[in-house]
Amino acid sequence: MSLDTGDALTTHNFGLQIDGVMVETLQEISGLSMEQDVIEFQQVSADGKPMIKKLPGVKKAGECTVTRGATQSAAFTEWIASSIAGDMGAARKDASIIFLDYQLSEVKRYNLRNAWCTKVELSATKAGDAAALTEQVTITFEELTLG
Repeated sequence: MSLDTGDALTTHNFGLQIDGVMVETLQEISGLSMEQDVIEFQQVSADGKPMIKKLPGVKKAGECTVTRGATQSAAFTEWIASSIAGDMGAARKDASIIFLDYQLSEVKRYNLRNAWCTKVELSATKAGDAAALTEQVTITFEELTLG
């Protein structure tokens, strides 16, 4: 590993893997989040003093947004199409967001269980503009684990 103690990962070395297949090109991954309810439990001790404890509650599903160049990537396009068509048997896939060190070795992995696309948004198009067409895909998932 090329990271020394105190070094942080960089934001430009990352990848997205869907069912074990790396997505060819990515521009950005943002908004990766998942929440968990907090249970506040109040009771009194044996000597009558109030006590408050906080306990983990139910995990909530999470989501993230992937921005990438609009390409001819068949696997990614088929995954989006399955989600839009409501074919959840084909749409729900396990995915991983992978962060790499300076030598492009995997350092950190976030695993998304039963991930599927909930929204696709294309960048603006304009006659005479010299810009790449991008698509933003919102991905929802049922569980986030660190790998």
